[in-house]
Amino acid sequence: MTKLRLSLHVLAAVLAIGPVTVAASMFPKALRRAHSVPDAPEALAGLRTLHRVCRVYAGIGIAVPLFGFATASSLGVLGSGWLITSIILTAAAAAILGLLILPAQNSALTAAQVPDPQPRRPPRRPARDAHRRLQPAVGNRHRSNDRPPRLHHGSLTVTYAPYASQRTSNSAP
Repeated sequence: MTKLRLSLHVLAAVLAIGPVTVAASMFPKALRRAHSVPDAPEALAGLRTLHRVCRVYAGIGIAVPLFGFATASSLGVLGSGWLITSIILTAAAAAILGLLILPAQNSALTAAQVPDPQPRRPPRRPARDAHRRLQPAVGNRHRSNDRPPRLHHGSLTVTYAPYASQRTSNSAP
């Protein structure tokens, strides 16, 4: 009977603790991907799945110390130092998972589902257009209708456009 309990303890440890470890370690990368692509439903679905795996397998992971205590009591080693150390480390890991990791994942998942209130910056233009952005437009030439009106008082007019959607016109005195 002891061999059966020990086998169940090891099997429960492999099948319950392994998925929690993998899912908890994959969650930060999936969260960064979800933040980098704000309107991607597959990124949010991946986050939800990883969080669900952590929650469900953390509950199933309770079987590991139960089988461990049953095995230790049948072997008569409940007072051994290695077992007490193992119990303390298991309790610390469960506390970190239950009190830190799962609530942090839940709040991050909630924040990822809420749309960002601030608008995002427009994407940067490719480097091949850098010379057009940095080259000033000098004089009274009219380039396109999407630029703001320029002041023409016989002075030098300089236009600098860092992005296509943000064009400014400055007049030098």
